[in-house]
Amino acid sequence: MKTNTFVTELKSKSLAELSAQLEDAKKELFNLRFQNATNQLENTSRIKEVRKNIARIQTVITEAGKNQ
Repeated sequence: MKTNTFVTELKSKSLAELSAQLEDAKKELFNLRFQNATNQLENTSRIKEVRKNIARIQTVITEAGKNQ
């Protein structure tokens, strides 16, 4: 259920907003990986969640590009 609402929110955004959100997600993933490497990360499942969110954002961007 949570995933469906996330995807519908993504589909309602413009390409510029999606690109900005993708950039933020990639920065977050980098920070999570850095924390994991230095043993500071408590919730390691967050890495997997962010990776999937990046893939979802990229998919919506691709779909929007094909529809134009």
